[in-house]
Amino acid sequence: MKLKPFAVAALSLATALSPVVGSSPVFAQTQILSSDALTDEQASAIVDSVYVMAYPMVLMDIGAGISTNVAKPGGVSAPYNQFANLAAFPDASFDTVVRPNADTLYSSLVYDVSKEPLIISVPDIGERYYLFELMDEWTEVYASPGTRTIGDEAYSFAIVGPDWQGQLPDGVRAYRSPTDQGWMIGRVETNGPVDYDAVHAFQSKLKAVPLSAWGKDYVAPAGSVDKTRDMSSPVSQVEKLDGAAFFKRFAELMKKNPPHAMDDSAVDLMARIGLVPGKSYDPSAQPKAVQDAIAAAPSKVLPFIEKTWENSGTLVNGWRINLTGIGTYGSDYMHRAGVAFGGMGANKPVDAVYPSAFVDAKGDPLDSSRDYVLHFDKGQLPPARAFWSVTLYNQKQYFAKNAIDRHSLGSHSPLKKNADGSVDIYIQRDSPGKDKEANWLPTPESGPFSLTMRIYWPELSVLDGAWSPPAIEPVNG
Repeated sequence: MKLKPFAVAALSLATALSPVVGSSPVFAQTQILSSDALTDEQASAIVDSVYVMAYPMVLMDIGAGISTNVAKPGGVSAPYNQFANLAAFPDASFDTVVRPNADTLYSSLVYDVSKEPLIISVPDIGERYYLFELMDEWTEVYASPGTRTIGDEAYSFAIVGPDWQGQLPDGVRAYRSPTDQGWMIGRVETNGPVDYDAVHAFQSKLKAVPLSAWGKDYVAPAGSVDKTRDMSSPVSQVEKLDGAAFFKRFAELMKKNPPHAMDDSAVDLMARIGLVPGKSYDPSAQPKAVQDAIAAAPSKVLPFIEKTWENSGTLVNGWRINLTGIGTYGSDYMHRAGVAFGGMGANKPVDAVYPSAFVDAKGDPLDSSRDYVLHFDKGQLPPARAFWSVTLYNQKQYFAKNAIDRHSLGSHSPLKKNADGSVDIYIQRDSPGKDKEANWLPTPESGPFSLTMRIYWPELSVLDGAWSPPAIEPVNG
């Protein structure tokens, strides 16, 4: 499923966010006239569309605030422009990023290059797959340096701001960020805890240095800690923001992170409600119709964003598969918002494909009160040039606490094959028996759950849809 972008003026809003999830006045086909006196319906249509566009950046900013709220690097947190290297796979208490994985170790860096470029040095990684995903503040992926694109040898690149002009050191490749702020997510292939030391050796050699300090002895400055900051999950914090606070925050963020050139029509829409990129915004100074629409937007629009994630892509055997429009969205704002909600940091399909399942083979929601089997015929395991995995999440999109502390199975797991060469993965709350526990993926103690398959550096058969994941078969009931 791809939801279309907004238009303005004499164009219908249907050309902007035509709903696929269901009909709603949120996305009604409303002609936006050139009058300052907007009707309630017109104001609502504009405000709701801008909320959808703004959602990923507000979510990104809250996440950045959480992960940089430290004096020095540790775990998944570090001050701006410094690496945070995850030393172990996340556990069930991890809630900084939705739908994390348990088959790579993250190296995360939240950047601000408004003053000068930041030079990243990457060591030789040998025969190990890795990927550094560069996202701007709108969550658009603009570069993917790593094994697929660069190779395995040591190299350096610079993240430069949208308006920076100057000379970089010889041999340093520039990646121009469309916004001053953004996020770099590194994923390094990790074959279980026994592989941690080798990955740590690679992570320890990653360097981030401002251009002005290149070639000099550089000690990164300490960060600042705001003890009053809300450190709960970014998704939950956005849900708690009222409409006025959301739009004020969005306006402040656009001062450093203006809309893309392709967002001109959306900028026109913003102007109709008095919102101008680069300027602060006071919702209380707007006409009553706009104020009312802003107040109503969160409760009205958030359910559509959440549902868009669940219903995105093409449904094949109960799995939602996005083979286009992930990572780079253009003006497909609803799709971008849905991915930000459910898969912040998702790569482009050429780097990774993420089939996600919320239902079984019968179309019934996955529920931990039932047992399931995911069966792969001989030779039909996910076709990946790097590796693949299947990860289980609870209804809040985080790892589910379980007795064996296992959240994922895949090509790095010692999966047992059946006599005919096929493979069964047992998805259930209780052990399927000692002889099958190698293939056991535990479900939560109660409630619904979902699965995400990760296929890193997918083969062409994945990208063209020739291969699809098999259906998840219910065993009992």
